[in-house]
Amino acid sequence: MTPDNTVGRPMEILFIEDSLTFARIAIAAMKGTGIVHRLTWLADGESALAFLHRQKQFAQAPRPDLMLLDLTLPAIDGREVLRRTRASDEYRNLPIVVMTASTDESDHAEAEKLDVQDYLVKPFDIARFLDLIQTLSRYWKQDLIVPGA
Repeated sequence: MTPDNTVGRPMEILFIEDSLTFARIAIAAMKGTGIVHRLTWLADGESALAFLHRQKQFAQAPRPDLMLLDLTLPAIDGREVLRRTRASDEYRNLPIVVMTASTDESDHAEAEKLDVQDYLVKPFDIARFLDLIQTLSRYWKQDLIVPGA
C-alpha cells in the first residue's frame, strides 16, 4: 500500500525532543520515508502533556497516531510524560518510541513495563529508526480507507 492509493489523513506524529540538533536530524530522516505525515515537535514535557490533553494553546491539537519521546526533558521529564500518557484512557494504546541518551537500565525497564514499541539509545542507527517508523506506519494505515477494498 502506498500513499497514492489511500484515502484519509496524514499520520499524526508527536515528537518530543529538547535537542535542536537531534530534532533536525530526525525530522530530516522522516521526510525521506515516503510516509504521508504531519509532525508536531515540542521541546518539553509540560507542552507535550498540554498538547495531549488539548489544553491552553493546544485546544485544537490533533490526536497523535505515534509519539516519539525523549526521556530527558525540561519542565516535566519524559519519564513522567510516559507514565501519564499510559495512565490516560485515551492514550493507553498509543504507539510510543522512546529515543534517549539514557543508558540507565532502570529507564529501559520502566519503559518496557509501560509497553513502549521500542527504546532507542542516542546516537542510534538512522536506518533502524526509519525501519521502525515504516513498520509502525503499517499498523496506522490499516485504519485508512483503501479504494476498491
